[in-house]
Amino acid sequence: MSPPWSQPLDVDRLSHGETEIDFDVPLAELPRLRSRIAGIGGSVHGAARFGRRSGFAMAELSLVGKATLQCQRCMQTMELGLDGTTHVALVFEEADAAEVPDDLEPVLAREGRISAGELVEEELLLALPIVPLHEELSGCAVPPAASLLPEEAPEHVTQRPFEGLAELLRRK
Repeated sequence: MSPPWSQPLDVDRLSHGETEIDFDVPLAELPRLRSRIAGIGGSVHGAARFGRRSGFAMAELSLVGKATLQCQRCMQTMELGLDGTTHVALVFEEADAAEVPDDLEPVLAREGRISAGELVEEELLLALPIVPLHEELSGCAVPPAASLLPEEAPEHVTQRPFEGLAELLRRK
């Protein structure tokens, strides 16, 4: 049986009833995150409060948790804290997204259904960095190149790829 956060729920029923659902979602089980961010781990928990605004079903999504990512500078694991609230409009067709008020982010709810996992996944695709890096260079296991001592630096050799070209032109 699939976990409760992955079950598609009826958007109209949730919004008319002003339902609130709580969830705990392991990030490694979200397929779109897993395919875009290698080695993602961690989890988020939070709540989605549904309602209606400006003629649209909407959800206020609150998330708290940690994502475990791989720093692309040192290739070591790092943790990124997640904490935020966002408001989304749940639209049934892509054409409706243009009519969503500016203070709401449109999210496509195919066939009028969406799961808590899809809401979390959509938000984290926007919130997580494309290239995860430790905020401070000191957090990385790789020493900065500037710390190399002069005697360790490779000897600079000037290369002249066209040096023999003048000789070849004289031969013709």
